[in-house]
Amino acid sequence: MKKSVQFLIISFLVFSIGGCFFPKRNNAVGSEKDKIALMNADNAFSNMSAEKGMKNAFLEYIDSNGVLLRPNIIPIAGADAVDYIIGLKDEGYIMTWKPTSAAVAVSGELGYTYGTYLLQPSKKDTVFYGTYVSIWKKQDDGEWKFILQSANEGLE
Repeated sequence: MKKSVQFLIISFLVFSIGGCFFPKRNNAVGSEKDKIALMNADNAFSNMSAEKGMKNAFLEYIDSNGVLLRPNIIPIAGADAVDYIIGLKDEGYIMTWKPTSAAVAVSGELGYTYGTYLLQPSKKDTVFYGTYVSIWKKQDDGEWKFILQSANEGLE
């Protein structure tokens, strides 16, 4: 056999066998530990909304550059989003949500959650349901804050 053919065969075998020893990484999904931490953050966010009001919860969990997507208005970002939250009147209802799933980037720095929410007005015997998605960023202290939050009304 010619040396070039032998070299190609040996190279092929080395790379083929070498692939067996190095685990493949899924570049889209981070660790299960990060996913659980993010789900816990979203659940804590909802619990704070139930206990201290939606306004307090959103002010606690929004990143300083966070963006809110709300119906019939342009996206609200950063300081404008904080001002929007401060202006909310949340005394007449309780809003809670339940994350269905989460994913975290391999870097562990960004992730998202999505799920369903319910809004219970205190003066009406009814409940409104909807869906939401939040995109989260891990802060320098390891805590998660949302950088984008959007919701859709009308789930039955």
